[in-house]
Amino acid sequence: MSTQDNQATNRRFYEVVLNQQNLAAAGEFVAANYRGHSYPPSLPPGPDGLRAFLSLFFQAFPDGKVSIEDMFGEGDRVAARLVFSGTHQGDFMGIPPTGKKIAVPAIDLARFENGKIVDHWGGPDQMALMVQLGVVSMPG
Repeated sequence: MSTQDNQATNRRFYEVVLNQQNLAAAGEFVAANYRGHSYPPSLPPGPDGLRAFLSLFFQAFPDGKVSIEDMFGEGDRVAARLVFSGTHQGDFMGIPPTGKKIAVPAIDLARFENGKIVDHWGGPDQMALMVQLGVVSMPG
């Protein structure tokens, strides 16, 4: 697959799995041996681990959407600068719903094999998320 093919797949992944919250489609985009390198180590590899990770976000931010700010690739890798937006309406990492709207920057790097994502690094800026939820205050 070409870099352009991988970028197109990555865009469809963001639209179908993240923006449409279609967890059933995860296996269309990620390989059976997929590894989310920033996920908790207790999650299994493959589409099931991705589904478990994303379901936490979908429950907490049911109106969550990802917008692509930049995307580029080289060889088997695709990088994206994203913004995740939504409203905190469900429990998230022990934080009860605040009703606050958030817009959190994210950086993703995906490695592809045979048209599917096999490795993922990065994710949302957790500190920015905690500040926007009011859990953490910035100094000063």
